[in-house]
Amino acid sequence: MRELDVVGVRVEMPSNQPIVLLREVGGQRCLPIWIGAVEATAIAFAQQGVVPPRPLTHDLFKDVLEAVGASLEQVRITEVRDGTYYAELVLSGGIEVSSRPSDSIALALRTGTPIYATEPLLDEAGIVMNEGLENPDESEIPEEEVERFREFLDQVSPEDFHGQPPER
Repeated sequence: MRELDVVGVRVEMPSNQPIVLLREVGGQRCLPIWIGAVEATAIAFAQQGVVPPRPLTHDLFKDVLEAVGASLEQVRITEVRDGTYYAELVLSGGIEVSSRPSDSIALALRTGTPIYATEPLLDEAGIVMNEGLENPDESEIPEEEVERFREFLDQVSPEDFHGQPPER
């Protein structure tokens, strides 16, 4: 398993489809996952520290975990099958629950939980973003790399990634 950081949410043009971009910690691969608009908003809110007046679904789930004395230990993005990404929530006590990656990421950001991806998934769906950079292991993606990602998105569609439609 490789740990991932959430770079952020972008919108793929011209379809206006949101994508969450994750980056391998200490590595060069990024993992783009097409997601829904509601999930994109939940991820963006968590990254920006926005606290809604009433709990959103992911805030509610975090509160329920706390109320029952459980904790989210890690999120694992495990595979992509027939264009659909799969993830698992690993709760205290070793309990594993199947989840969509977008929901898992939104919850992980709210709880400070690490996110991991399997090596085979990164080999299959990861994109090398730092080729040719002097310091590929830096924790921050340089702005020119983010811009390169945006330009890349302008040239591709979800079907270019193994025929993957937006996450379901």
